[in-house]
Amino acid sequence: MLVVHHLNNSRSQRVLWLLEELGIPYEVKRYERDSKTMLAPPELLSVHPLGKSPVIVDAGVTVAESGAIIEYLIDKYGNGRLIPPPGTPERLRYTYWLHYAEGSVMPPLLMKLVFDRIAANPAPWPVRAIARRIGGAVQSSFITPNLKRHLNYMEAELGAHTWFAGDDFTAADVQMSFPLEAAVSRAGLNASRPKLIAFLDRIHAREPYKRALERGGPYGF
Repeated sequence: MLVVHHLNNSRSQRVLWLLEELGIPYEVKRYERDSKTMLAPPELLSVHPLGKSPVIVDAGVTVAESGAIIEYLIDKYGNGRLIPPPGTPERLRYTYWLHYAEGSVMPPLLMKLVFDRIAANPAPWPVRAIARRIGGAVQSSFITPNLKRHLNYMEAELGAHTWFAGDDFTAADVQMSFPLEAAVSRAGLNASRPKLIAFLDRIHAREPYKRALERGGPYGF
């Protein structure tokens, strides 16, 4: 049976969701983040050299990286589901958003997380003051403007299409769920961008999404 090496509060939650959407039987092997560092436990190193999640093992084949896992699952088990037909404008959009999620919008979200933690770090006063000054300058001059640009861009795109690839729900929407859920807590995504909030409401209402939460356990940012 396909095994998902699942880390709490991580990208692997969307892998569980996709499996539920496709109706594929799977087993979940759970891992918990370190409560202080929030890093993955060393046990994941025995699954993949980078020691990160998600990783799946299917019939002896190990696949890492969310986008690669989604492509693998859709190719092997999708039977044409959750992916637009080849050669269509929707297929091009599907491919774009599948890669945009990690290649474009996640880097500034990750930087926001890192610099927020630097600012909250209880270091001695001189070090803390310098770190906060540098961090504040990076946030105001680079991170915040970039995140605003991305949020405005995604909001406009969903103003023209119901889902990211077009009028039909696809695996690209599964991939896009993680950065948008992270943006609610990290980047100030709120009702001022109603199309993005409506997207999150729609995916959270899906029964496969709810089942994935039951299998994966508590999930939050």
